[in-house]
Amino acid sequence: MSGTTTAAARWRRETGAGANRWVVLVVLCVSLLLVAIDATVLHVAVPAVTEDLKPGAIELLWIVDVYPLVCASLLILFGTLGDRIGRRRVLLLGYALFGVASGIAAFSGNAQLLIAARALLGIGGAMIMPATLSILRDVFPDRRERALAIGIWSAVAAVGAAVGPLLGGFLVEHFWWGSVFLVNIPLMIVSLPVGRLLLPESHGDRDGPWDVVGALMAAAGLFGVVLGVKRLGGGEAPFGPLTLGSLLVGAVLMTVFVRRQRRRAHPLVDLRMFARPAFSTSVGCIVLAMLALVGLELIAAQYLQLVLGLSPLQTGLRLLPLTVAAMAAGLAGAKLLRRFGPRAMVSFGFCLTAAAVVTLIAMGRNDNAGLLLFGFVLLGFGLETTLFGAYESMLSEAPQAQSGGAAAIGETSYQLGAGMGIALLGSVMNAAYAPGLASVPGVPAADSAAAGHSLGEAYQIADRLGGASGDALRQTARDSFVHGLHVTLLVSAGLLLLGAVMALRLPRIMDCGTPATDAAGAPARATGPADVLTPAPGAVPVPVPATGPADPVALPVPRETTETAESRVSA
Repeated sequence: MSGTTTAAARWRRETGAGANRWVVLVVLCVSLLLVAIDATVLHVAVPAVTEDLKPGAIELLWIVDVYPLVCASLLILFGTLGDRIGRRRVLLLGYALFGVASGIAAFSGNAQLLIAARALLGIGGAMIMPATLSILRDVFPDRRERALAIGIWSAVAAVGAAVGPLLGGFLVEHFWWGSVFLVNIPLMIVSLPVGRLLLPESHGDRDGPWDVVGALMAAAGLFGVVLGVKRLGGGEAPFGPLTLGSLLVGAVLMTVFVRRQRRRAHPLVDLRMFARPAFSTSVGCIVLAMLALVGLELIAAQYLQLVLGLSPLQTGLRLLPLTVAAMAAGLAGAKLLRRFGPRAMVSFGFCLTAAAVVTLIAMGRNDNAGLLLFGFVLLGFGLETTLFGAYESMLSEAPQAQSGGAAAIGETSYQLGAGMGIALLGSVMNAAYAPGLASVPGVPAADSAAAGHSLGEAYQIADRLGGASGDALRQTARDSFVHGLHVTLLVSAGLLLLGAVMALRLPRIMDCGTPATDAAGAPARATGPADVLTPAPGAVPVPVPATGPADPVALPVPRETTETAESRVSA
């Protein structure tokens, strides 16, 4: 047994930096595909789960939200743990946990067990995401090749975001809701031995003890912040005890965590990375891009179904060009980055996305398929261009020893931006929509006030009232929603233009001539396959000839990617 293990390790070392790095990329993309699909696959199964398990309103909310909530909270913990004990080891443990949790979720007999299984899936996802990005950075030491690999990675993320609902709908229609989880198990059974054989092990900075207290503090703080943001996005009162309490506790814990990291000789996350303009600007661009767009995507889906009257399948097909355009941008991103540089690429992506958003202001009560197609294609291409350039710059600026923590910061920024976008743009939408329903002729004041909560609720009240009053309420609600959508689009465009200005702090060119340095400025040394390229221990890795462009990270879908990117997502 030990001989087999030694032989496998030797084979990994010998092939890790050669042509098989592209095989490694395939294995890592399968990891991303699983996490991206699982973030969205349950959405279409919610009605079947509700009918079978009879969860309460709070339980149903936790069934849907606990996966992205737990995953976002633990990204920093497992990203830094992978730097310490080995990223491949954490990744394989994540595979195993993901498979076991999928089996438990598929055969859950009550809502409580399903919530617990979804939480375990979130833990597995948090173990998988940062580890895959860190390994990707090691396997592709040359920045130009790494950018090409990240473009492929990002395209796979877009595919996962789109495939999740379609796959879930097919499985629920032909089998039962638990089948949306069972699909993970065969892939995990294959991924575990293949990953163990093919993936190289890599480590980060292992000096000093791992800060267990700090890791738990970060996890608890992020849990509080993400929970509070999600509650705001769900329409909860901002000063409600649970919402406000979660945000305050989370903010206090994260503040203490930051101060603790600054004092420690061997911090979990070297905060000096944020002193680098390219790193901090890239993180800000990721947050701003998701802030402007994720909430907008949810509102657009409501527009297609409630205003235009499209079915869920028709809605998915209308949004499909956005995903296809994002895939195209991911595949072309490496070449664009090498040709134009991070500053021009990210700024252009923001401006293109803003132009798409302004174009969609022409949407009205009547269907305009050509306009929607054009707008969604621009939206998908611009969004992916922005996120690709920002992620690539962020991870290229991070020292190799901190790549796990940097990947976790990127994924956490994505999740927080998405949550804040839902909360902010949802609030803008409600503020613009509700006044139009304050007084509808022939409709009681109480019904008018209730109709101001959402367009769906307005339609229910209109059906109950019937007659001329019901028709008047329906028409007024539809017009108010379109007005609110236009206001929300303008706000989103403003945020995107702000991002274009922010991106001017990024480097003008894509520097591929110097190796990454650590936070103190010393050359960083890769510990995985990049070691094969070094002539002696401690030497700086020599870039291999590149066939295409640059650096690491995952795109996500409103990932929730996402998540990756989750989100890792549908956006």
